Amino acid sequence: MSKKYVQLHPKDNVLAALIDLAEGTSIRHNSKDFRLVSATKAKHKFSVNDLQPGDNIYMYGALVGKATKSIALGETITTENIVHASSDYAVGSKNLSWDVPDVSKWAHTTFDGYHRADGKVGTANHWLVIPLVFCENRNVDVLKSALLKSLGYQTETDFVVDTEALIRQYQAGATDEQLLSSSIIRSSKDMKRNRTFPNVDGIKFLNHQGGCGGVRQDSETLCNLLAGYITHPNTAGATILSLGCQNAQFQILEKAIKKRDANFSKPLYVLEQQGSKSERHFIEEAVKKTFLGLVKANATERRPAPLSHLVLGLECGGSDGFSGISANPALGYASDLLVALGATTVLSEFPELNGVEQELINRCDSKENAEKFAELMRAYSERAVAVGSGFENNPSPGNIKDGLVTDAMKSAGAAKKGGTSPVTDVLDYAEPVSKKGLNLLCTPGNDVESTTGLAGSGCNIICFTTGLGTPTGNPIAQVIKMSSNNALSERMKDLIDFNTGTIITGEDTIKSKGEELLDYIIEVASGKVTPAAVRLGQEDFIPWKRGISL
Repeated sequence: MSKKYVQLHPKDNVLAALIDLAEGTSIRHNSKDFRLVSATKAKHKFSVNDLQPGDNIYMYGALVGKATKSIALGETITTENIVHASSDYAVGSKNLSWDVPDVSKWAHTTFDGYHRADGKVGTANHWLVIPLVFCENRNVDVLKSALLKSLGYQTETDFVVDTEALIRQYQAGATDEQLLSSSIIRSSKDMKRNRTFPNVDGIKFLNHQGGCGGVRQDSETLCNLLAGYITHPNTAGATILSLGCQNAQFQILEKAIKKRDANFSKPLYVLEQQGSKSERHFIEEAVKKTFLGLVKANATERRPAPLSHLVLGLECGGSDGFSGISANPALGYASDLLVALGATTVLSEFPELNGVEQELINRCDSKENAEKFAELMRAYSERAVAVGSGFENNPSPGNIKDGLVTDAMKSAGAAKKGGTSPVTDVLDYAEPVSKKGLNLLCTPGNDVESTTGLAGSGCNIICFTTGLGTPTGNPIAQVIKMSSNNALSERMKDLIDFNTGTIITGEDTIKSKGEELLDYIIEVASGKVTPAAVRLGQEDFIPWKRGISL
């Protein structure tokens, strides 16, 4: 360990503890020596001068809080002595100066992807089964049970629970003690079956609770989101199950598909249950048409493609006090590398950009983008306040416990995922990516709603940083889970793909880890490496209904 604490910006009046620091620990900062007046746990912060009630707290160079009581030099910053505060913002001058990173190493690098008729390139090849309304979820589940095992798409977990072994023992007269002591965990390699369609990476079932009830805008938003999944470069085609009478009519979905791809040509099978002879006929037809679709999807094979075809989602969840010091800036550096290579990256979670709006506004390449971002942020904030839950309520109990005590502090670290490149486009929820470079996408801070939105806008891979750990994944976009600290990487090694904790302990730099991450992303994009979320079948799909979700 080369450092015990760190200042993240010259303007900051707090230091971040990199290890647990005992009361009385000697601190040297800016040629000044002092001692901690209270123990400060790793990931938390302490003051570098005496503060009075109302004084501003700065971290990452941004306003992240205000003191609510006197804070002594060397005292820990907590929810007991500061409250959330963030800077005002306005559309004004641009600051597009950008120190473009050296990408000569990857100048001729390609990834092996699935080329689509619209010119996009996927990093996976999936068939989708989608209900237009929650009433069809049961039928979707029937299709799932009929197709996955038979076609060889068992979840590729590290282990399989062999319940049939218990049944055999029970039928043979085993006692309770014998049943409890028997081993029913088998290696997935021992039970893996060959796939009928080797070029189809998976059949994904997008169960949801929408499509009817609520307001008409909910169904329109849902159809726009589903259109994003159907036209997604990782999608080969889809089977659509409609009840018939729901708000989310196929015509709305069809219009949304055509808006995204006027020459849409992927196989798409639409079945309406209320027009079917019986449920049995309905299911039988759905299975047969899906099978035919899989035959067509299997004809597509991976071929080399430039890195400029990658669209990378930038996500965080279960964040801790190290996320903004290690994982997020490392991802930000990888984002800058991809942007310099002509690719696209997408930063989401607008409640977690509170306090850094001005920086992002200044980075917008046009006044139109700056005004759209400011308008979306203000509208989101006002809606949150209207229901009695402003952005200041965003940090979760886990965030606070591990050092993120205000939303602005959390946001200042979360924004590091977006690197330093100019903002080339600003998208509202479910709007498709259409411009290269760094995009801003309006989604909630809720992890699953956000990743669902990122994939719906076209991200074919999502890098998901975490300090506390989370099993979140996505049905069609490979999710790469990045840990901010070594302890998490070791404790949840079955979920974590990439560790940046070595930045905290001094073995690596943000630059070296960002470059290593880009190489890893390319391996995932080519299908040579399977992230844990994909291997474990973590396929969370929760559409945002545009209510207040922090």
